[in-house]
Amino acid sequence: MVEEVLRLKRERDAVILAHNYQRPEVQAVADFLGDSLDLSLEAARTNAKVIVFAGVYFMAEVAAVLNPDKLVLIPDTRAGCTLVDSVRAEDIIRWRRDHPNGVVVTYINSSIEVKAVSDYVCTSANCHKIVESIPRDRPVLFVPDRNLGNYIRYVTGRDNLYVWNGSCYVHDKITYEVLARAAMENRGFILLVHPECSGTVDILRNAEKLGVKVRVASTQGMVKAVKESGGGSFVIATETGIINRILREVPNAKVVPALKDAVCEFMKLITLDKIHRSLRDLVYPVRVPEDLAKRARVAIMRMLEFR
Repeated sequence: MVEEVLRLKRERDAVILAHNYQRPEVQAVADFLGDSLDLSLEAARTNAKVIVFAGVYFMAEVAAVLNPDKLVLIPDTRAGCTLVDSVRAEDIIRWRRDHPNGVVVTYINSSIEVKAVSDYVCTSANCHKIVESIPRDRPVLFVPDRNLGNYIRYVTGRDNLYVWNGSCYVHDKITYEVLARAAMENRGFILLVHPECSGTVDILRNAEKLGVKVRVASTQGMVKAVKESGGGSFVIATETGIINRILREVPNAKVVPALKDAVCEFMKLITLDKIHRSLRDLVYPVRVPEDLAKRARVAIMRMLEFR
């Protein structure tokens, strides 16, 4: 199956972009692995005619917006996201009416319709930089992740940051209690925490008291931290799919998950068989109407400026 996927990839002049949460066998055939920001950057610069996106649907939408002349495929259209489902474009428009001087910063885990009525799109890697760049006298709406929004408020000290009440169902399970327990059970390990985790702010507040070294990072930031350590010991607080990549690239590292069942059922819908079918039959194309893409592209391109 692997050889057949590689053959079809050559024939189709295709590139496979895979998120860090993907299955090991999917990661193995990917041309590029990364977090949402890195994958967006790679989608923007690829010369391939076909992009197969091994991720969730909103990621493929971003790739389609950045590559209107390329064929973007997602192997399973059911690969959704609870964050995407938590906010609508109408919600943003309503907030703008009440805050005419407001700025809307939208996490990349959102629909293309929501991105189209936003000022900025961001990822977990650059969200705080984008919010910090906005004049402090202007109110900011951050959608849709409340955990990431609360982290941004904690880091920036911004009191006029309005945070939407959505969440990632996987990271929501990684509470302060889960993080503290994992740290106590693995003394001396560095705790790498994704800012979508519900316990992020509380573990930062209590790190000194617990005697724990905490670093908040995107998935790509986690990979970088472990690589730079040369093989240290880490508790990984995010979806467990990233651990496969970390151990493959830094085999002498000691890595344990903060929560073993932190698994995204949507990411795991993408399989090697489905990628093979996607390349063979050119399914399933992701297309964004140009009028919608044009509006969303403005906020997405602003995101790419904050690397």
